[in-house]
Amino acid sequence: MSSKSKGLILIQRVLIWALYFFSGFILYSNQGILPSFLITFSRIIYPLSIFWLQIRIKKRTNFLPIDSKMTTSQLWFNLLPVISSLLTVIFSLINALLYILEKLITL
Repeated sequence: MSSKSKGLILIQRVLIWALYFFSGFILYSNQGILPSFLITFSRIIYPLSIFWLQIRIKKRTNFLPIDSKMTTSQLWFNLLPVISSLLTVIFSLINALLYILEKLITL
């Protein structure tokens, strides 16, 4: 890889993490725009999703390490963090976008 593409990848990752941390800041500092059960779920899983993503990125493993020899419990143990983290990302980003839109409309 060239240094230009490595620099571009670094910038993309920094922007994605900044957006995710900003959405977490809005999630914890303000009253949520989404229904309360989605906000509560997101507030509980948000720190866990950051921790889980850091482990996956550091180990450079697949996000879904599924094997045909896995038992049902092993499969759920691998699927639940992925599903909950993806839902948390979606809910926190939607909440941040709705919060920003609400602030822009009330200006």
